Amino acid sequence: MKDIKKEFDFVAIGDITTDAFIHITNASVYHDNKSNEDKICLTNGAKIPYDFTKVIPGVGNSPNAAVSATRLGLKTALVTNLGDDDNGKEILRALEKNDIDDCFVRVHENKNSNYHYILWHGTERTILIKHEEYNYELPDIGEPKWIYLSSVGENSLEYHQALVLYFNTHPNTKIAFQPGTYQVKLGYEKLKEVYKLTEVFFCNLQEAQTILQTNESSGTKLVQEISLLGPKIVVITDGEKGAYACDALSAWFIPVYPTDKPPLERTGAGDSFASSFISALALGRSIEEALSWGAINASFVVHHIGAQEGLLSHEELEKHLKNCPENYRAEKI
Repeated sequence: MKDIKKEFDFVAIGDITTDAFIHITNASVYHDNKSNEDKICLTNGAKIPYDFTKVIPGVGNSPNAAVSATRLGLKTALVTNLGDDDNGKEILRALEKNDIDDCFVRVHENKNSNYHYILWHGTERTILIKHEEYNYELPDIGEPKWIYLSSVGENSLEYHQALVLYFNTHPNTKIAFQPGTYQVKLGYEKLKEVYKLTEVFFCNLQEAQTILQTNESSGTKLVQEISLLGPKIVVITDGEKGAYACDALSAWFIPVYPTDKPPLERTGAGDSFASSFISALALGRSIEEALSWGAINASFVVHHIGAQEGLLSHEELEKHLKNCPENYRAEKI
């Protein structure tokens, strides 16, 4: 980690990894009525052929958000941890290629970098995750306009407490929180101070159900219930159905942005939606406009492998906003 003092529009905080996509067709999917989940099935003990693999370094919820914000015109940095292995070196090269400032990246000696495997079947993916254990420490990040907090490992509770202290002593910095797997697992009670200090909260519908410990399936009701936990603005995505948002005064729904081809795979759709929404707010746009930014960028990400290749530039996104169908917009609900 370099000792450099800079001012940023957007600082993303969270783990970084390499994603190894494994495209498989010799699998089946069935719906488990008991858990209300779709299950991918492979024959246990068999040799399963795969079509191809693609390895993408420098990804994860927060790195994806940082790349998105950079392409949309924000000055962006990433707070994360790496090992000093070959994968870590590849990740640093990927950050440089994407113009992400790495002055807050900490490289740990004799540690491995995160590496995830993604089973890609149809348009969906099942991610095999392993967060390496790092000693999380918050560097001196100054006072950026926005902090984007997302996925970190299970040993991060004290790190969240340090972040709460930072948030309380830097009231001019706005907080966006998109909980990752372990943050959802930690639950509201252990992270309630983070929720209370959050300006904008993001999750998908299933994550909202887990956080609230409810079977409620109405996006309209779920955004309102999450807002009672403290966030000023709540956004919940619901896959191909669209997304919901609310603040203290109003609630909105926006459908998926229509494109001329079907999704290839859905990795990073939520990250692109959330980071585009925040970028719009950071650039002075309204919540309604921010929902359009998120929906449009997410719709192009799913036409590519991985979370970053399809991310739009500011110029490209404005072009799609200008040319989108006349009736395509967020509507109050």
